[in-house]
Amino acid sequence: MWCELLRGASQVGKNFGDKNLNPPVPAPYSPHSNSSGSVLFLRPPNLRWSTHVSTQDYSDIQNTTEPITPAEESAEQTQSANEPSLETLQAQLATLATAYESAKEQSLRSQAEAQNARRRAEQDVEKAHKFGLEKMVNDLLPVVDNLERSLAAIDSGNDAFAAVIEGIQLTHKSFVDALARHQVIAVSPEGEPFDPNLHQAVSAVPNPDVEPNTVLTCFQKGYTLHGRLVRPAMVVVSKAP
Repeated sequence: MWCELLRGASQVGKNFGDKNLNPPVPAPYSPHSNSSGSVLFLRPPNLRWSTHVSTQDYSDIQNTTEPITPAEESAEQTQSANEPSLETLQAQLATLATAYESAKEQSLRSQAEAQNARRRAEQDVEKAHKFGLEKMVNDLLPVVDNLERSLAAIDSGNDAFAAVIEGIQLTHKSFVDALARHQVIAVSPEGEPFDPNLHQAVSAVPNPDVEPNTVLTCFQKGYTLHGRLVRPAMVVVSKAP
């Protein structure tokens, strides 16, 4: 067994030119046996293998490196030529920054337009709820005018018409209260300054006792619906004598 190991080590040394591996000759030893009686052959402690590699070996390894072919060198030069320059990258970055700012501004403008459209739609819905009764109010106002004219035409001093007067007054009051619950408010501007937004002057009368453009008489009351004028008040105003 030991002879075979020596022959193998000698063969390895020959394969490497006997310059890197120089196995020393082992010292004599004696076999040992274990408790079972079998013989154990142990490697002598003075047996070492040299792993030293000379500089010449590294030179041989470097000389065996394959040289760069002209095709590979041409491919590397083509790849270097295709890489963009720093100025080109900076110009592309500036273009992308401009495009980003433009897209951001367009997005903000679109959001603002959407908010304005939603706000206008909400206002239209609110106006529809508030002023959807405007046409009906215009149709009901002549009824109120006729009740007031009836009260003005009846002789209140005649006891025979007392019940009629009371009935008309109650009807007129309930009618006006119903309109007020829907924010229909009467405009009766007697003694107030003339307001062209609420009043319509049918004539002007000289009167030195009041300031010019003061409402003297209201022929027909005006009405507003949620603050919007439904019908202007027909009035007579004063003027300087």
